Amino acid sequence: MQQIKIFIGLFYLIILSSFLIFFFSKFSFQEVTSYNFIKNNRDYFFELKETNLFFLSIVYIISTILWIFVAGFGSPAALIAGFIFGKWLGLFFLIFSVAIGATGLYMFANYFLKDFIKVNFLNKFKLLEKKFKEAELTYLLIFRFVGGIPFPIANVLPCLFNVKVSNYFLAILIGTIPQSFLVVSIGSGLEKIIDKNLSAPTLVDLITSPDIYLPLIIFFILFVTTIFFKKKFYKN
Repeated sequence: MQQIKIFIGLFYLIILSSFLIFFFSKFSFQEVTSYNFIKNNRDYFFELKETNLFFLSIVYIISTILWIFVAGFGSPAALIAGFIFGKWLGLFFLIFSVAIGATGLYMFANYFLKDFIKVNFLNKFKLLEKKFKEAELTYLLIFRFVGGIPFPIANVLPCLFNVKVSNYFLAILIGTIPQSFLVVSIGSGLEKIIDKNLSAPTLVDLITSPDIYLPLIIFFILFVTTIFFKKKFYKN
């Protein structure tokens, strides 16, 4: 088990380090975070979307699948999806990619890390075992919606309950839609604001835009709702 942990740690480190070295050898941090960089690349991606949507979609899907498998969470990918593809097409590409990436991570963890996960998490989530045995897909959907657990950990916790791969994939596909749609909407809103402003938008421009503050309000309501359900789901 120790050898497996070392292997996975080195794998993650090599992948992330390679990406960071390559990326920052091309761009400086100041350049990447500048408004001109974002706007110019926005124009480039929109031209590419107009001329070759299929190619851009494939690149995004593959990149997101790999990102989810390595990093385990999808917020950056959701913002990018909304920014480049808009709300609905971006949501479709995101959900599809996240479902594949998370399922791949689950299968990998279920094969290589199942014993490690049980030793470290089974006692904490023992109450959920009975629920998953009674109605696996239903509680998987609730588990994805309620949240309360970091996304990378939530992706592999179902290993504790011997969840079927098909049910896991379906639960990811459906259960992450509400949160994903809100983040994709924010990404789409940012693109619209940048399109309207030649200079960098101010904080006031951002928070007064309906494309930004409406998803944030709904996200806050959803967050409060999940806190209530989380207490019932994890303690009963």
